[in-house]
Amino acid sequence: MSRYAEPMARLIEELKKLPGVGTKSAQRYAFHILRSSDDDANALAEAVRGLKASLRLCSICNNVTDIDPCAYCASPTRNQRLVCVVEEPTNIAAVERSQTYQGVYHVLHGTLSPLHGVGPDQLRAETLVRRAERGEVDEVILATSPTLEGEATADWLAGALRNFPVRITRIATGVPAGSDIEYADEVTMARALEGRRTF
Repeated sequence: MSRYAEPMARLIEELKKLPGVGTKSAQRYAFHILRSSDDDANALAEAVRGLKASLRLCSICNNVTDIDPCAYCASPTRNQRLVCVVEEPTNIAAVERSQTYQGVYHVLHGTLSPLHGVGPDQLRAETLVRRAERGEVDEVILATSPTLEGEATADWLAGALRNFPVRITRIATGVPAGSDIEYADEVTMARALEGRRTF
């Protein structure tokens, strides 16, 4: 078994903590960094330090931002009364790619998962509930994933908002564009049929 010098071994162990990075990928990244110029290695280290030092959560929607409120919540051109609820900040990019949504967001930073100890208190929903209670929201679009945890989270949040004058909607799910119906599982096909619309 090959052994690396302690600094290299430490870097490999840290890189392995990244999602989707196994031992071989971590080794490749570590050796790439070693072969990089000092300027490139320092730029990478500074980018990581800067990320941790200057990013925080938006006080309104919990999106990761370097300004508070974030660009979505501060935008005068976005509908501040239309809120799309997503699980993670990375989900915002998927909604934005549609180029049709002009509302704002609310990021929960997870889903309900009793097996992993994540209950309602661990989700960041309190500011959204307060906004709905104050009558600052007309519609909440629940855009959690169509998984068991995502569905449970959507059901829980709908219940938490039901007492307020807000329209609660759920994103449609079903057969993805460009795929073959032959390969759709029964849950996907059932959702596609339930979400059908007039043509």
